[in-house]
Amino acid sequence: MKLLVTGGAGYVGSVVTAQLLEAGHEVIVLDDLSTGHADAVPAGARLVHGTLRERAAEVLADGGEGSFDAVLHFAAKSLVGESVQKPWLYWDGNLGESLALLDAMRETGTSRIVFSSTAATYGEPEETPIVETAPTRPTNPYGMSKLAIDTALAEYARLFGFGAVSLRYFNVAGARLVEGGEAQGERHAVETHLIPNVLKVARGEKESVSVFGEDYPTPDGTCLRDYIHVVDLGVAHLLALDACAPSTHQIFNLGSGSGYSVREVIDMCREVTGHPIPAEVGPRRPGDPAVLVASSEKIRTGLGWKPERDLRAMVTDAWTFVQGR
Repeated sequence: MKLLVTGGAGYVGSVVTAQLLEAGHEVIVLDDLSTGHADAVPAGARLVHGTLRERAAEVLADGGEGSFDAVLHFAAKSLVGESVQKPWLYWDGNLGESLALLDAMRETGTSRIVFSSTAATYGEPEETPIVETAPTRPTNPYGMSKLAIDTALAEYARLFGFGAVSLRYFNVAGARLVEGGEAQGERHAVETHLIPNVLKVARGEKESVSVFGEDYPTPDGTCLRDYIHVVDLGVAHLLALDACAPSTHQIFNLGSGSGYSVREVIDMCREVTGHPIPAEVGPRRPGDPAVLVASSEKIRTGLGWKPERDLRAMVTDAWTFVQGR
């Protein structure tokens, strides 16, 4: 298939691009490189530099109407704190750019799309594990903008026959490693994810890692979160690509169904790196739920997907990646 991957120079997008190439697909990456890296785009994929507004219609029209089989849409702004401070960037950069992409698809006869959605659409859940029918109550503009895109996909499926799949993932970790070849992993200018920040301590880039609260109603008192290996995540995208059905918008959660506590993550990083990794406990952060865990039963039964790699694999692969840079 001939595929367009938006945001393919970013963390998840570059991993999925590599997996698509391995599966024999032709891939064109469209990325404005505002947070992605040109050298993260795997060899074999063609990189087009620009925003969705600027270049999506042009790229999708290349080769004639209907020349692309599908789009995998990762391009987005994803910093929760920034979205609260500058919400206009997220409504314009996430929803606005996505609408430009959808219209370009409609005009060029490309009607299949897999969208990188997020667990942030659920906000603070009433129950866990979170199922796809749980109420969507985002607590920040980032989550709200992603939910708005999900809504737009449902409308484009209803009105224009699009086949769309939204994958709502929780905490993505790890790296894609290829012996003697390219590797893709996390390279964020502003790092908000726990595992990379813990590994920064092991690398000597930070003195300690912060633990926000140890009095939660969890086994060790720290927050419990669902983690999924980025390679497992990529496999789900390939399955979702084949599941895009005309006039249908499907939503699937991606998670482990159990989760790991902050202390468990730090302890695993200590084991893998051999570094003591000092941790400083502070007060809870406002709005941090005690437990955020996804039910992946729907995608397990519907598409046959399940995560294969555990926390040790996530930390080990991430550590190998950062040491090689």
